[in-house]
Amino acid sequence: MSSSKVEPVSSTAPSDQQTAASARDAEATELPAGFPAHIKSDLAWSGQDYASSTSYIHFLTDRDIKEVEEGVELFKTWGLDGDKVSRENFPLPNLGPKLDKLRRELYDGKGFALVRGINPNKYTLEDGTLMYLGIQSYLSSTRGRQDKVGNMLVHIVADDSTALKASHHRHSTAPITFHNEEAGDVVSWFTKSTASQGGRCIIASAYTVYNVLAATRPDLVRLLARSDWPFAIPRFQCRPIIFNHEGRLVINFGRTPLMGSDGHPRPAHLPELSAGQKEALDAIESIAQATQLEIATQTGDMHFINNLAVFHRREGFVDGQTDDQKRHLVRMRLRDEELGWSIPPALQDEWSRAFDDERPQMWHLEPSPDGYFPLRSYAN
Repeated sequence: MSSSKVEPVSSTAPSDQQTAASARDAEATELPAGFPAHIKSDLAWSGQDYASSTSYIHFLTDRDIKEVEEGVELFKTWGLDGDKVSRENFPLPNLGPKLDKLRRELYDGKGFALVRGINPNKYTLEDGTLMYLGIQSYLSSTRGRQDKVGNMLVHIVADDSTALKASHHRHSTAPITFHNEEAGDVVSWFTKSTASQGGRCIIASAYTVYNVLAATRPDLVRLLARSDWPFAIPRFQCRPIIFNHEGRLVINFGRTPLMGSDGHPRPAHLPELSAGQKEALDAIESIAQATQLEIATQTGDMHFINNLAVFHRREGFVDGQTDDQKRHLVRMRLRDEELGWSIPPALQDEWSRAFDDERPQMWHLEPSPDGYFPLRSYAN
């Protein structure tokens, strides 16, 4: 009786596991649907592109400063509170067109600008604030709240009077990683005084970071575009970090809302970031630091940055003994009704909280969170 041996049948058909693995490999090399492979834009820059500070600083002339001073005096005749400062009641006939060019740079150009030349020590607290608001009104038309209390002017100063304040990002002297503010097309700050050491303005192009990731780690772009990032501040919300919205790339995130900090400990019941998500945040930080622009800030500087396309961070600093050696910034969140970008639905609630006219506003001229300082204190 003869026996026969059955040989295995050779097949080139892939197994289910091989098919799934191939799909995963392909996905890892692909960007999310609709996302560009490379963004060619003035917003995609490196710090080396602006080695000369004269390419991004607008230096006010004596004539410009006199015009701003006259704008303050004219505004006072209206009998209005300072929160009503606008182009209409703060005319800058010669400086205004120059500032309007900077406004367009914020939204359709490189995404940042610096106005230099005002010396706040020459003016009263009220007049100095009005000068800031007058110039600012030509770069964005609408001002936004910055917290649930309705603070419009946030004072960023070192304060170690309590452990809580010392650990809060507004009052800490420690460095902060790159981030965006939770709301606002544009973030601005007026430098009342600088630290004796450190405290420079450091910014980076989010578009450049995206271009590097798209070319080298498309898998991280896919991760950043997912809607499962568990933000905890100012409220719990799962949403993407990167949006491809109406033809524009929009980026909005911060490490503290995602991971917590000493001043904002993350509640234990909230989900933590995955290893992949942490890797993506580290990649953003690494690329941003490699391409950052460091600006040696001077007293009186008015910074404006596009909060949807430019990251900012703070280096650690050391204050001196005198007031003029203690870092003091006055920050605002802004939006322009004409040039403002369309906001992705996942971010619209925060924009509404910031810019809804029906919500209360608080205006502190000094870093005094327990008091209220009306801007019209110069009135009889």
